[in-house]
Amino acid sequence: MTDIASQSAARPNLVGPLIDEARLWDRHETLGAIGGTPKGGVNRQALTGEEVEARKLIAGWAKGLGFTIATDPIGNMFIRREGTDPDAAPVVSGSHIDTQPTGGKYDGAYGVLAAFEVLEALERNGVKTRRPLEVGIWMNEEGSRFQPGCVGSGVFTGRKNLDEILAMTDRAGISVRDALQPCLAATPDATRRPLGTPIHAYLEAHIEQGPRLEAEGLQIGVVTSIQGMRRFEIDIEGEEAHAGTTPRANRKDALSAAVRVIAALEELMHDPDDVVRFTVGRMEVSPGSPNVVPGHVHFTIDFRHPDMEVLKQRGDAVERIAKEKAAPCPVTVKGFGTNPPVHFPKQVVDTVRRAAERLELPSMDMPSGAGHDAGLISAVAPVGMVFVPCEKGISHNELERASASDLAAGARVLAEAMVELANS
Repeated sequence: MTDIASQSAARPNLVGPLIDEARLWDRHETLGAIGGTPKGGVNRQALTGEEVEARKLIAGWAKGLGFTIATDPIGNMFIRREGTDPDAAPVVSGSHIDTQPTGGKYDGAYGVLAAFEVLEALERNGVKTRRPLEVGIWMNEEGSRFQPGCVGSGVFTGRKNLDEILAMTDRAGISVRDALQPCLAATPDATRRPLGTPIHAYLEAHIEQGPRLEAEGLQIGVVTSIQGMRRFEIDIEGEEAHAGTTPRANRKDALSAAVRVIAALEELMHDPDDVVRFTVGRMEVSPGSPNVVPGHVHFTIDFRHPDMEVLKQRGDAVERIAKEKAAPCPVTVKGFGTNPPVHFPKQVVDTVRRAAERLELPSMDMPSGAGHDAGLISAVAPVGMVFVPCEKGISHNELERASASDLAAGARVLAEAMVELANS
């Protein structure tokens, strides 16, 4: 690893060495305790009391440093450090602080805390930038409580409709509109800003959520693209019947039909190169009694690939195959999210790569298999991402782990890139 103190002395123009590794790590531990689980993970779903508490915590840190806070109509939160030209469009960096029900401390939270550490390090060391710098905390990236995900960034960019998102409900019937009010009230001193305010460039630091960086022994991934995604909900209507008396030939077993559908879709999605990602992530069987033939099954499909043509061809076949294989049970197939592949602009990718080179941190170019808010923000601003390793590639799991040195390395690259873009 590079000796940061020696590097800073030898090249005083670098801002990356100003990042405080211990402070960044402590911030993760403090934030991770909000919604912390017994297994060391985090359950801090969107617009819950835990997220309200987390927003209050971060807002307190921001106010203590003299930064300003703003929120918009969908609940995105922005922390701003002014530049010498306050009228210039800001360089924004961030991610999300909501988690999966059994999530980890670093997915999303790292992007927010790394960006905050950049602002704090620059502020404490008196480093000025021409453009303002902002931390963006996007609402409901995960989509675990309210589906789909990435709705804060989607509404901000106009790719999702505000009224439709506000009307979404969770399993308990609580709407986004109602759940949003306590979140907005958590920062009463925040100014209210409209959706879609200008962004000069957007960067997002993130754990890789995959094994490549760890396998290569590298701390930095320069992200070049995000693969596309299609999601579906499938409902199969069967007929409830007595498990002991109804002959199989007379049944309309919704679960048996679902098994046939999933097996056929697995065959459709087979890929010898292992590029396709196909997941049935949720299945609900009704009435759920051991001695009743299932009358209804609901399940979801998450299908991803970096090529839009593959997404279209295979995704368009889902409904036809489902109806063929579920017969005689009726099937309803509903798409509930399509994100095309996103290719990041060369200018921003090169900026991130140069930042790693200046810090003498070996890196590799790589695509992102997971979706991120950066993919939505690409509709309104040039975007880039910085990846750091996570242990064994594990994420969306309470066993998600990352090292303090890797988190700091990514934040140093982020600082260099943000300052370069802010002074452009």
